[in-house]
Amino acid sequence: MSSFPEPDSVAKADDRRGPGCLLFEGGGMDMLARSELPAVVPALTKRPFLLEISGFRLELRSVWEEVRERVGGAGLVLAAKGEIGGWKVSVVAAADAVFDEPTLSWLVFRDIEAIGNSDIGSRHREEKMAAASPTKKLKVAHRNQPRNPTIFAPFRTLGLVSPTPVPFTALPLGKTTFQITTSVGQCLHTYDLRRGLNLLFITRPQTPALITATVVWKERALAAWGGEGAVQEPGVWIFQRGRKCGELEIPDRLREPFKQLIVFGSWIVGRCLTRIEVWNSANYEHYTTITPSISNGSTEATLSGGVCNMPTFLNKVLVGKRDGSVDIWNVNTGKLVYTMSPPDLFSGAVTSIQPTTAISLVAIARIGGSIYIHDIQTDRIIMKLNTQSCHNTNITSISFRTDGHGAGEDGHSSGLMATAGKGGSDVTIWDLHKGGQVVGVLHGAHNPPSSVHGGVAGGISKVEFLPGQDVMVTSGLDNALRTWIFDAHSLAPVPRILHSRSGHAAPVTVLSFLPTNSEGADATGKWILSAGKDHSLWGWSIRKDGQSGELSQGAIRKKAKKLGLLGAGLEIDSSASLDDLKAPEITCFAYSMNRDGGMGAAPAAGGIWANVGSKRGASDGSGNGLTGWESIVTGHRGDKYARTWFWGRKRAGRWAFETTDGTEVTSVAVSSCGTFALIGSAGGSISMFNLQSGLLRQRFPAPLNPAQAKKMKLEQSDSNPLSANTPCFKPGTGKHRKAVTGLLVDPLNRKVISCGIEGKVKFWDFHSGVLQDEIDWSPMVAITAARYYRPSDLIAFSCDDLSIRVIDLETKKLVRELWGCLGQINDFCFSNDGRWIIAASMDSVIRVWDLPTTHLINAFQVESPCTALAFSETGEYLATAHADSVGINLWNNRTLFAHVPTRKIGDEEIMPATLPTTSGERGQGLLSAILDETNKGMAGEDDFLIDQSTPDIDTINNDLLTLSLIPKARWQTLLHLQTIKARNKPTELPRGPKKAPFFLPSLSNGIQESTALSNGIPRSSKDEHALSRFSRPNFSSSTRSEFTTHLMAFAKQQHHRDPEAILAILSTLAPSAADSEIRTLADVEEMTAFVQALTVRLRQRRDYELIQTWMSVFLRCHGDVVVGQDDEDEEGKEALRQSLRDWRQEQGREGKRLDELVGYCAGVAGWLRSTR
Repeated sequence: MSSFPEPDSVAKADDRRGPGCLLFEGGGMDMLARSELPAVVPALTKRPFLLEISGFRLELRSVWEEVRERVGGAGLVLAAKGEIGGWKVSVVAAADAVFDEPTLSWLVFRDIEAIGNSDIGSRHREEKMAAASPTKKLKVAHRNQPRNPTIFAPFRTLGLVSPTPVPFTALPLGKTTFQITTSVGQCLHTYDLRRGLNLLFITRPQTPALITATVVWKERALAAWGGEGAVQEPGVWIFQRGRKCGELEIPDRLREPFKQLIVFGSWIVGRCLTRIEVWNSANYEHYTTITPSISNGSTEATLSGGVCNMPTFLNKVLVGKRDGSVDIWNVNTGKLVYTMSPPDLFSGAVTSIQPTTAISLVAIARIGGSIYIHDIQTDRIIMKLNTQSCHNTNITSISFRTDGHGAGEDGHSSGLMATAGKGGSDVTIWDLHKGGQVVGVLHGAHNPPSSVHGGVAGGISKVEFLPGQDVMVTSGLDNALRTWIFDAHSLAPVPRILHSRSGHAAPVTVLSFLPTNSEGADATGKWILSAGKDHSLWGWSIRKDGQSGELSQGAIRKKAKKLGLLGAGLEIDSSASLDDLKAPEITCFAYSMNRDGGMGAAPAAGGIWANVGSKRGASDGSGNGLTGWESIVTGHRGDKYARTWFWGRKRAGRWAFETTDGTEVTSVAVSSCGTFALIGSAGGSISMFNLQSGLLRQRFPAPLNPAQAKKMKLEQSDSNPLSANTPCFKPGTGKHRKAVTGLLVDPLNRKVISCGIEGKVKFWDFHSGVLQDEIDWSPMVAITAARYYRPSDLIAFSCDDLSIRVIDLETKKLVRELWGCLGQINDFCFSNDGRWIIAASMDSVIRVWDLPTTHLINAFQVESPCTALAFSETGEYLATAHADSVGINLWNNRTLFAHVPTRKIGDEEIMPATLPTTSGERGQGLLSAILDETNKGMAGEDDFLIDQSTPDIDTINNDLLTLSLIPKARWQTLLHLQTIKARNKPTELPRGPKKAPFFLPSLSNGIQESTALSNGIPRSSKDEHALSRFSRPNFSSSTRSEFTTHLMAFAKQQHHRDPEAILAILSTLAPSAADSEIRTLADVEEMTAFVQALTVRLRQRRDYELIQTWMSVFLRCHGDVVVGQDDEDEEGKEALRQSLRDWRQEQGREGKRLDELVGYCAGVAGWLRSTR
């Protein structure tokens, strides 16, 4: 807030502009802001703030941040950030003194910017401002309130283990296992060590803000959250088995985050930046507040090195401070007991403090890398350890082995210490029996921090020995949790890996659902393949997190030892790290599971990617002919090799295919049969390799032999200059001049489709490599990516002009253009049925277009740009990855279980969306989304903003024949109700009860037995037919059903007869109830009225399938009445027969009209798809 303009820089109010009119000039933009004084009052009370700018009335609804500081003599300074018509606007206002009587001092608009590309945004803004009326009221209500999108409902987030710097906590459960709890943002994950770090609990509900500290105590997990901002209040919630069971009492006016929580005795202690809060663990009531101070008197961030308690000291805590000293406080009395001064004046702040296994000894780490073993009883330094030789970062975590082994000459003494820091990736093992010597360094326990913005996260947040065990646990900022074990009979002082649970360490860049026939997936397809900036390729199981894992790239640590990386140590700023030994960052991948051998695929005889450096590869794939071969091909950033992977074996494959021109791989594709892999390069070359043998099989265009080249030269010299404009593609011609950005193969291996940066789409013959046709959109458009929907032969291309173009593969013509993105298109895909195209762009908006109508039917804005997305083949899920997260978000497709209107929407209807969470709290599962009724009132909430209602059926053109909204299963059940009843009849007669034992008295006269047996007597077919028909008694008006009452009222109408009431009642009934109503039509008059009602509805061309079903049931039940020859009520029967003739005539007329319309549409569609 220090950059706020001073009030003197704002022009004074002018009478010509009206009272309260202020002019602010700055940033090359003159903005006139007019505001009445009462408008500030609702702003201060967090209600809508009405403004008027240059004649435009703006209603800004935003969450106002109160900043308690004085600027230029003004009182309370308010800052609001909102969106007005798709524009990010920051408003700064100052008011004097109090809330109840505010006085406007000055009001400034600043930082007005467009969302997305600045040039396009500026032009879009000018067009909007020019087209808008000066008196138009732009309503942007609820723009800052996240909500669920119309089509997609948030489900949950995958891939989060330990992505935050909050340390884990471990809890022993008896002598058998431990539970380890980590923070993933706003909830906690609890893992069981005995089950291989299997996920046990996810806490719900989510905390209101990010978790800052956590501790586990007596099967309860305490999570501290919030307090990061100046106005945000912190809190501490208590969870048990994943459910909230209580919370701690927070003192008033506390605006600091909790950085550490510890529990000992009957106390819960929380460390903030400048104070320590103490609670009673029995009733969770706040007990006292301790406020330490440092030598210079400052209270800003006084505490820096954490707190701990000594096991043998009652009610005492040790507090590390920024000046290097350590205080000993009595939490019961709230008094300072003693202060241990730093060893010298140049000692830095305390970074970590931890009690040792010896009585009254504590380890203290300070900035600069020094560790002191201090005796707090005598206030004497026992040992000083210099970590500069093994650590180039501050020590933030210290732990001691407590099982009594690992140190000493024989390794059977206590005194083993492990140290680590957030700025490094190594864990150092110390033997305090040898004068504090380093006995081993666990190099590369986690990823080192990346110096590149947005790169791979790294560093170790905590290291801890489990109590009484030879197991060490580490968690890192690379989203990983690992356990290490010290072998009892091994001479190596460094532990080996025991368990590992991790995810992506950097944001995901490529994402896709694997097809349903993949290994490990059933008919519903529950596997996701993803690649990120951390050089890794992961397979995620939606059903069971424990099945997810990274595809192996070989023995990386073993390779690092051979290269000497693990022996020399990994420097923070060094260019060599374990990630550098992996393949480069994956930028694209393709797959086909038809030839994947699964877990039984034969391993590679020559190791992984053994043919690097050879263009033709080695033919050692003969042994895999029976077991399958690689199914995934990946392209990598800055690398000229495309690599293969086994999906079933979850490991790297045998081949590394090199581009023919030696440039970077930019696109890959795999044929549907799974035999061929196509590689596109930055230089424009396209090569095809055999995945079984690794041999190069074709190039596009295919190279010419000398005879073909000579013949082609002669043809060019003899060519007619008049035919120069006629397109002619000859062998060896048509190569892309720039990078190939998309490669596709048709299902029958007949055509290869490629696109490039130069704006051309080329169609190649798969076998000969000859160019057959091309579409040229250059130089106006550059194509950035391509997606293929095989069932419809539709190909979509994303272009740099922010559009998506769709062509038909058979006709090679442009069929659709989709516009609306305001930023670069990051990724897009087809829906499972090919009806939608979903795209994510740099303006952080995910848009859904309806392909037949090209209408934008849904759009929602997320917190950060979506970098990758995918739609499942079953249509259940949409998966998205975002720039600021390492997880994968899953969204449910609501159209599978609810009617969702898909009308056209505008840019002003784009709303912020609620992202999925790892706990799935704010999301919707399949069952909960079906039963959710809250979306019924969604349209009513926004009626003042936009018209959410869909067109009513009555407003549709009368020439259209419409169907009802009744589920298909309901009217089909009514049509086949008798068949269903016959199928559900018992297959055998009911059996009588067994004879009772002799010592039990029998029933009198055997009444019940005879009754039960009589029910099993089979009836004749004649009797059964008679019982299946309802008798037709002469019902009085008082006993008539609602359906019969409306039917008789319809019969009495002479003009403007409307059967709406009758058919509305019948359509709401269950199939059995509707069948009963039709069967119990009492007399011929009711039957005639019913047939006439159906005829009127047929003329209205509505509810066509229901009309046919009801008439079929009517004729089946009352056909004998229609054809009866008795003289009773012959006049009424003749009226019934006439109404049936009218219905048949109307039915024939409508059927003929539909036949003509269908024939016409089929002819037009055939003509459009023809090549003529």
